[in-house]
Amino acid sequence: MITKKFRLKNNEEALAILGAQDEQLKFLERELRVAIFVNHDPETTGATLTVKGSASNADKALKRLKDLLDEFYAEKLQPSAPEEYGELRPLSERPVYKSIFGEAVYPRGENQRKYLEAIALSDLVVGIGPAGTGKTFLAAAAALKALKTNLVTRIVLTRPIVEAGEKLGFLPGDISEKVLPYLKPLYDAFYTLLGPESFRILREDEVIETVPLAYMRGRTLESSFIILDEAQNTTPEQMKMFLTRMGRLSKVVVTGDITQIDLGEKRRSGLVLIKDILKKVKGVRIVQFANRDVVRHSLVTEILQAYEDWERENPGT
Repeated sequence: MITKKFRLKNNEEALAILGAQDEQLKFLERELRVAIFVNHDPETTGATLTVKGSASNADKALKRLKDLLDEFYAEKLQPSAPEEYGELRPLSERPVYKSIFGEAVYPRGENQRKYLEAIALSDLVVGIGPAGTGKTFLAAAAALKALKTNLVTRIVLTRPIVEAGEKLGFLPGDISEKVLPYLKPLYDAFYTLLGPESFRILREDEVIETVPLAYMRGRTLESSFIILDEAQNTTPEQMKMFLTRMGRLSKVVVTGDITQIDLGEKRRSGLVLIKDILKKVKGVRIVQFANRDVVRHSLVTEILQAYEDWERENPGT
């Protein structure tokens, strides 16, 4: 057991590192298995953090604290967003998010850049396009950035449950176990960014909540970053219900692929209709991805194009 100290110069630094009600500090303690004590200095409005733990864990905690402070000052150097939704400011060369494994997340291509800029500037963003274009992954990265910078206090992940064969009621386990197969694609993004253990801790503390779309009815979600995935499988009524859950200081990102609709009546997809219904609503941004934006294996782009060509040559098949 060793002791190390980390100095914060003022209230701004303290809020950036500690988080609201010291939530960020508590998370670091649990994740890195250290104890962190805060000694506030009334004269300078700064604070001294005392980190206690094994040598390895204390070093990791110290590095994480330094990274958080560096990110805070880098954010301050960015130009503020315009009040109107006219021009999008360019993304900086800094990564959108840095994973727990040290991997930086950058936009790849023009449409990913537009998507991230839209998320930064708008409270409701719709990303439509083929699988593998980064819609869900980038939304997850943006959500974690918003959480880390105290723009929101929680992340809510949801998607419609379109049952194929088995009914949820007959599947074993509680509700979280029943819906795990449906929510697993969302989990994968957060595993990559946070690691399974950190993701588990945030879920247990309900900082990250995963819930089927049907369970959203009647709720109002404030100060939340809400991601609706696989939105092509919502009905118009479900989409309306979901969008009206949005509370104060919240941000919503809707993602989906209209070529993969599992509903019986494809024209009744909430994602298909949203472009017409919300096209005149100020503050809503819709970003359309194409096959060229796919960032999975290079074969995926060719497979998608081959299917598009075949469907065009064989209409109604």
